[in-house]
Amino acid sequence: MAQDKEVTANRTYKSSVFTMVFQEKKELLELYNAVSGKHYEDPEKLEINTLDNAIYMSIKNDLSFIIDSRLSLYEHQSTYNPNLPLRCLFYVADIYSKIALHKDIYGSTPLSIPDPQFVIFYNGEQEVPEREIMRLSSLYTVKEERPKLELEAVMLNIRPGHNQRLMEASRTLREYAEFVERVRKYAKTMVLEEAVERAVTECINEEILRDFLEKNRAEVIKVCLYEYNQEEHMKFVREEGFRQGHEQGIEQGIEQGQKEGQEFACLTNIRNLMKNMDWSAAEAMKAIGIPEEKWQGYEKKLNESQK
Repeated sequence: MAQDKEVTANRTYKSSVFTMVFQEKKELLELYNAVSGKHYEDPEKLEINTLDNAIYMSIKNDLSFIIDSRLSLYEHQSTYNPNLPLRCLFYVADIYSKIALHKDIYGSTPLSIPDPQFVIFYNGEQEVPEREIMRLSSLYTVKEERPKLELEAVMLNIRPGHNQRLMEASRTLREYAEFVERVRKYAKTMVLEEAVERAVTECINEEILRDFLEKNRAEVIKVCLYEYNQEEHMKFVREEGFRQGHEQGIEQGIEQGQKEGQEFACLTNIRNLMKNMDWSAAEAMKAIGIPEEKWQGYEKKLNESQK
């Protein structure tokens, strides 16, 4: 029984509502057509190659697939992250290595690899443009007019009122964005689990992602609880670290304040995940991305706080 719970927890924290919605080929093809302006009709033309396991801590690929010899990598973001081009580089390098696994990369015959396209769907609360091109070269320490290695990712704002043509072209994306907005709205005045329950029930009644939500109701609620806790965790780490560091007013105090703020935020979110998801401390720490060598220290602090 414990083993079943562990498998469920692992599957949940590696997923997201976005990946759940678009993991089916029919919905994914609809999204691709909306983004690319193509008109493919056969979902079986898609070859899905999403990375199953995270290579880097807290970094996981949302969706990737090949169609018509083009490799598309789709990411969903609820917070603005300027490092996304670097993450995309990690993803595409891993996918290319798998494609070339049984091919002779040292031979004289050139290999054929699919042309990559990177798209980020943003629905966070921070104001961002309708469309933004994010470049790997913007992260380079030394800036050059023509960098030797470049990667471009397009970030699309899918908050209500943005990118209307895209949203009209993909009903599933439009309904997904509406569901997320309702969860976010209700969570401001309600207990999180009640907010998610209300959003799910309303959307089913109003035929917003109805089939998907009816089929996956329990898992969607769990994933929403994790996603929201993770988002709040990262926000809290930044704000608490700055606040405590600022109060010290000196360099040492800033560093210590950030450390204490991050530790406090981690403990808070471990407790939230244990309560809301019915997880063990180890499962919660793994989900947040805390290194295993620090688990014992956090477990000790959790036990001390319960005395």
